[in-house]
Amino acid sequence: MTERSLFVEGVAFWAPGLPDWDCAKAVFRGERAPGPTDNRLPTATLLTASERRRAPETVALALEAAHMAVAASGRQANDLLAVFVSAHGDLPIIDFICATLACDPLQVSPTKFLHSIHNAPAGLWSMVGGGWQPNTTLTAFDRSFAAGLLEAAVQCNAEEQAVLLVGYDTAATGVLTEAMAPCDALAVALVLAPERSARSTHRLGWALHGTERSPTPPLSAAARALANNGMADALPLFEALAALAPVCVTLAQSPQQTLQLTIEPLSATPAATRVEAVQCEK
Repeated sequence: MTERSLFVEGVAFWAPGLPDWDCAKAVFRGERAPGPTDNRLPTATLLTASERRRAPETVALALEAAHMAVAASGRQANDLLAVFVSAHGDLPIIDFICATLACDPLQVSPTKFLHSIHNAPAGLWSMVGGGWQPNTTLTAFDRSFAAGLLEAAVQCNAEEQAVLLVGYDTAATGVLTEAMAPCDALAVALVLAPERSARSTHRLGWALHGTERSPTPPLSAAARALANNGMADALPLFEALAALAPVCVTLAQSPQQTLQLTIEPLSATPAATRVEAVQCEK
């Protein structure tokens, strides 16, 4: 498949000890250590105080990442199509509802049920985030971010309109911890545009290939520490966005296909670009 180009205008990242993209970028480059970690989620500043108290983890993660990426891009939320993606949905809510059904089914909370719906974060983004353009919510298990990135790339190129991509997953709780590997919460977001502008920070080339190339693993210790999260397939791309030179990344798209990415900082010199392009081809 012929490589197509998109342009990154805004980047957001949140994980315990990596509360924003500037921090995560420095950690991925080896310039600093992660900050202290705790169990607190990001503050969903788009919500009122009472709404924040009721909001489930996926809403807090998704809204904060979306808000940070849009702010970094300098665009308005209502100018952007949106793609929201999560591998597992809100695991704490799922565990709570299942436990209630098993023990006292008449006490299932309608609010908890509403929050368990997979597109709840996208719906709240439309209501409180100003994202009034059409949005898509999808999942593809451990290839969820790659599927979301492909969806966002196709929409961006086909509609010739900027797209917000938001990926998020929580840690398991309750009995779900017996079936899932322990992990921390993770949220990422990108604003992608079809044309280069003064806002653009990277060129993102993308193309579908067969499975002759193995998926790129996370390289830094901080990224590897998040490898059990459902959004872990996003980590190699965000490490590449933190790099100071062009990088090629391969994401598993399906058992038959991979998504091949070329991430080029727009400040990179032409000579550096040519050298890295040769290395990528090898």
